[in-house]
Amino acid sequence: MKDSDIHRKKKRSSPLKKILLFLLVIVLIITCGAAAGFLSAVWGGLPDVSRTMTPDASSQVFDRKGRLITTIHAEENRLPVPLSQVPEDLQHAFIAAEDVRFYEHHGIDPRGILRAVYNNIISGDATGQGGSTITQQLARNAFLTQEQTLKRKLLEAVLAIEIERKYTKDEILEMYMNQIYFGQGCYGIQTASKVYFGKDVKDLDLAQCALIAGLPNSPNYYSPFRSVEAAKSRQAVVLDQMAKYGYITKDEAEAAKQADLHLAKPDAGGTGATASYFLSYIVQELSDKYDSEAIYKEGLQVYTTLDLDMQKAAEAAVKQDLPEGFKDENGLTQPQGAVLALEAKTGHILAMVGGRGEDHFNRAVQMIRQPGSSFKPFTYVTALEKGRHSYTLIDNKKVTFAGGWTPKNYDGTFSGQVTLHDALVDSLNVPTINLANDVGIADVIQTAKDCGISTLVDSGEYSDVNLAASIGGLTRGVTLWDMAKAYSVFANDGLLVEPMAIVKVLDRNGNVLEDHETPAAGRQVLKEDAVQELNSILQDAVLHGTGGGAYIGRPMAGKTGTTDDEHDAWFIGYTPDVVAAVWVGDDNSSNAGYTGGTLPATIWRDFMSQALANTPAASFKLSEAARERMAAAAAEAKKAEEAKKAAEAKKAAEEKKKNAVKAAKEAGSKILDRISGKVKGEE
Repeated sequence: MKDSDIHRKKKRSSPLKKILLFLLVIVLIITCGAAAGFLSAVWGGLPDVSRTMTPDASSQVFDRKGRLITTIHAEENRLPVPLSQVPEDLQHAFIAAEDVRFYEHHGIDPRGILRAVYNNIISGDATGQGGSTITQQLARNAFLTQEQTLKRKLLEAVLAIEIERKYTKDEILEMYMNQIYFGQGCYGIQTASKVYFGKDVKDLDLAQCALIAGLPNSPNYYSPFRSVEAAKSRQAVVLDQMAKYGYITKDEAEAAKQADLHLAKPDAGGTGATASYFLSYIVQELSDKYDSEAIYKEGLQVYTTLDLDMQKAAEAAVKQDLPEGFKDENGLTQPQGAVLALEAKTGHILAMVGGRGEDHFNRAVQMIRQPGSSFKPFTYVTALEKGRHSYTLIDNKKVTFAGGWTPKNYDGTFSGQVTLHDALVDSLNVPTINLANDVGIADVIQTAKDCGISTLVDSGEYSDVNLAASIGGLTRGVTLWDMAKAYSVFANDGLLVEPMAIVKVLDRNGNVLEDHETPAAGRQVLKEDAVQELNSILQDAVLHGTGGGAYIGRPMAGKTGTTDDEHDAWFIGYTPDVVAAVWVGDDNSSNAGYTGGTLPATIWRDFMSQALANTPAASFKLSEAARERMAAAAAEAKKAEEAKKAAEAKKAAEEKKKNAVKAAKEAGSKILDRISGKVKGEE
């Protein structure tokens, strides 16, 4: 036998096979590398679920009575609530509809996915049960996007397992219900409950719970504001699921299907444009102390001084009383109007209207305009502090001052002398200027500054230290804010209290960040007796003077203001408790055509009549010192009047006697003339 028969020759490997084998190895290496890279990218991109599971929360703004005004939020409007405030029916509804094995699986549930697919095919309803667990949905909503990619699916599964490892089932369910979207801009069950039903989630009944639990499947489609029929259809599916898994009976499910949902009106959970200018002011106040993250995402609870009832009354008065007007070049309706109301004793802002609501310019805070005669009380109270009184006589004659300035009264007339009281009640310009000249215009300006007017110029070429300022002719002007604050000094017997808008701020956990519930101590800037006499005069300015259109049938005081050519019109009035300043005018300072005693007084009257409807009337305080002061002034004036009358009577008597003597002389002369003529005739 040949060796070749025993030892076969080894075949040489084909070059092609070697190349294919080499390529296969390369492909395997690349595939494994790509897989490793992919897994590394997935694993490396995982967020820390123990540190980032707290959802963004909307901040809430409340009025002085604890009523919600609005929520402040960025992209997501959410008001988180603890599980203890969530009805069991709502918890069960979510579990039955979304993840019936929630308390059995560990984040992902293959059995649940297969069962959901099978049940949905059998029922013919592709939305009956979801495939993803509640934990997976939480992971997706809290950390991921909604894109349908393999990477997102893997991340979702891994995150779900990690969440289950870090948190209890109840914690996961609570986070889920506070995280997910319910349509209409609502994130979380509390916001959804407020928007759809106008109440807290803890107060939902079974029918409402089932509807809420059905929304996340397709929030916009199943929104009852879009289609009640679609919402009820989805609600029925949820109720059937609850009955199927033993959370409720079939009879309870059927009864809930027939129950009235008591839906809120669309947008009833918000406030529309109510208090929009005040809310902008609040956000600005918060921005000075907190960053945007805190304001828009960290769930601050902001308790304010606003009274929603008064705010609505102020907005209604402005809307009702302002004329239709015209559109200016900026598309804004003119004339505009503004209102600011303060509680005198505390400085609390009760109502704020900054315009017609067509823009963000807050005329109650930002606008500077000429005050007209509403500035005059600062002249008169300065005089009262310096010993003048209501019966002090002031010249009301035509006079020309240095520089050729000849002021005139509104009606163009003059007279001899008037009392200080009558000059203010009738809002006379000439006596006011003469009074300021007498007491010192620099002191008048200082009085206004002491009362809180912050826009005055007290030095330089354009200083307000000139007599025109006494009747409201100022270099810059004043703000409605400052005028309301300054008149609150009158209502408060000379005590200045700074206006405030925020009473208390809490964080999302109820911790107090700031607390101003204890009223700030005021500062006495005017003499009490002088202010009380001023109040007496300004009461008469309403009862008998230019402010009659504002009268509301209870003790009140106030002053009108109208600038030259009626550019700006003011009425600032007050009771012992509440001060309200009203302005009407055109933004471009053109002729608005109103005086302070007309439209502003009407707005003030309509607002305050409603605002104080349930508040007992109160009289202005009159201290013993003020009584004695005013009584002495009255006695002095009476004595002076009696002396004047006596002098006039004496003068009249003397004149009468003089005339009688003259008449007697004339009669004697006539007799002598007759006698003389007769003698001559006889001759």
